[in-house]
Amino acid sequence: MNVRPVLIKNAKLIDPSKDKVENGAILFDAKILDIGAVASAPDGAEIIDAGGAHIAPGLIDMRVTIGEPGAEHKETFKSAGRAAAAGGVTTMVMMPNTEPVIDDQSLVDFVLRRGPDRSGGVHILPAAALTKHLDGELMTEIGLLAEAGAVMFSNGDKPIASSRVLRRALSYATSFGALIAHRPEDPYLAEGGVMHEGDLAARLGLPGIPAAAESIMAERDLTLAELTGGRILLDMLSSAQTLPALKRAKGRGVNAYASVNVHHLVLNEQDVDGYRTFAKLAPPLRSEDDRVALGQAVKEGLIDVIVSGHDPQQAEEKRLPFEEAAFGAVGLETLLAGALTLHHNGDVPLSALIRAMTLRPAEILRLPAGRLAKGAPADVILVDIGAPFRLDSDKLKSKSNNSPFDEKTLQGAVKKTFIGGKLVFNAEA
Repeated sequence: MNVRPVLIKNAKLIDPSKDKVENGAILFDAKILDIGAVASAPDGAEIIDAGGAHIAPGLIDMRVTIGEPGAEHKETFKSAGRAAAAGGVTTMVMMPNTEPVIDDQSLVDFVLRRGPDRSGGVHILPAAALTKHLDGELMTEIGLLAEAGAVMFSNGDKPIASSRVLRRALSYATSFGALIAHRPEDPYLAEGGVMHEGDLAARLGLPGIPAAAESIMAERDLTLAELTGGRILLDMLSSAQTLPALKRAKGRGVNAYASVNVHHLVLNEQDVDGYRTFAKLAPPLRSEDDRVALGQAVKEGLIDVIVSGHDPQQAEEKRLPFEEAAFGAVGLETLLAGALTLHHNGDVPLSALIRAMTLRPAEILRLPAGRLAKGAPADVILVDIGAPFRLDSDKLKSKSNNSPFDEKTLQGAVKKTFIGGKLVFNAEA
């Protein structure tokens, strides 16, 4: 199907491959045709005056939980697609913790066929389970799943305790260049914990999860990646204590990457005070020192990717006593605005933030998207970076509304989202 050409002029262009923002225009149909000092548009093109707003590649979110199949009351492809488009996310990697678990080729195929039909055009890429049923014991058929279209392999929120199992998976994955995403957490140290272990947890009388639960497991994971030559993503880091090991491993040439949940860049354990269950996350929000260190790691490129950690939970699962409430928060619609907090505070340059949500995920997943370049897919967003808004979680497009940003003021509103050159979200509509 032909896509009508679109010219967006009078814009600020954020090219994540560069460390600067440039004034200019962009012309695209299904792909980007021209960018920068665009001379003219073809006859019949739609012309949009950006009014000085920013143009960026569509965001690539590498950590999204969708309820379909099995928990459609929490989230469906359709509702996740609406939320993603409103948040400027044009590609999302779907976690395998569905019912049934995405651990065979037929379920990978189900996501690839059903997702685009129901998501409103947002690309949904499946992450297949690393172990059968996510039980941490029997490795899945990584080669067959990769051939079917799985873009990476994850055990979701169930860290693999067995070093032997993870070693075998990393070793086997090297034959296919497959990416293993693993959230480092020692399940024995973390068992029973519901928030960061520290003075606040003690005052609230809540069992804590020590930062060592992450750093110990991260050291193991990096060692196994070095031993096998496998590609590993340390998924959703939360602690400054983990960062030195990551830096050393990267310095030795280990094929290691790292992601951080946007909530851990903006919030800290104090946001749990008052037993706020909407801020109950896995891994938990940690200290202010941890938050600052994670932001610095994004600035330096030590942490490669910022994710939403989108994990929808319904009200009846969150409005419970803190120890009984479910972990998780929605994040597709607040990924960009949340991350921009670090830009507005002067902590991380705009280009570094956008790179961590576009180009770096694309490079790690080996996708052609995530860049503003001639010939690249026209997955493009128009953003008013300075626009303030107070988040009302009841107005989120997700089927669930468990956001720790509820009633907080954020800056950065997506005005339009294009995928393959087609308008899929218009804030003015």
